[in-house]
Amino acid sequence: MPLPDKPQLGDSLPSAHPSDETLRLLALRRSTTVKTMNGPGPDAEQLAQIMEIGARVPDHRRVCPYRFIVFDGEARAEIGPVFREGFLQDNPDASEEAANQEAHRFMRAPTIVAVVFSPQTEHRTPLWEQSLTAGAVCQNMLIAASAMGFAVQWLTEWYAYNRHVLAAMGLETHEQIAGFLYFGTAEEDPKERPRVDAASLITHWQKTA
Repeated sequence: MPLPDKPQLGDSLPSAHPSDETLRLLALRRSTTVKTMNGPGPDAEQLAQIMEIGARVPDHRRVCPYRFIVFDGEARAEIGPVFREGFLQDNPDASEEAANQEAHRFMRAPTIVAVVFSPQTEHRTPLWEQSLTAGAVCQNMLIAASAMGFAVQWLTEWYAYNRHVLAAMGLETHEQIAGFLYFGTAEEDPKERPRVDAASLITHWQKTA
């Protein structure tokens, strides 16, 4: 389904978007694990749309505290030796077999997008608010990919925190990984997992005497 034309600055936009289909998607959304994911993934145009939708999030004072790194095609294998080296740095006693398995992390899906939390540390918008924006980007991308018919999982795993890996990906010291988004096609439908009881988390504030 083609996306609507990109709105221009100053255009009037709907204040709400009543949609039973959207509510159903959100109510039934379930991540597909990468171990049950295969190709195809989104093509270049679809991926660009997913990232554009991802960037359409609440962002206090328009800080834009995030950026994207795409891994597809040969890049998925080319980053493998970096994963291997980083894993062995953290686990010097690990076997060669284990290290080689870690080198194939990005071969589990056709396309991976790293959402980088890139805060403006001197900006007056609190870092906590900036990090929430980066998280919202990841969630928007999950929903967009699902609506396009793709399986998707948001992961971090150990390599999101390994400085050797992050440096090889081009992250600065003040940057972090908000998430790696894995995109593909599900080999089988995921099963529902235990969910929190949202009602048990709700309180209604009342003024006390």
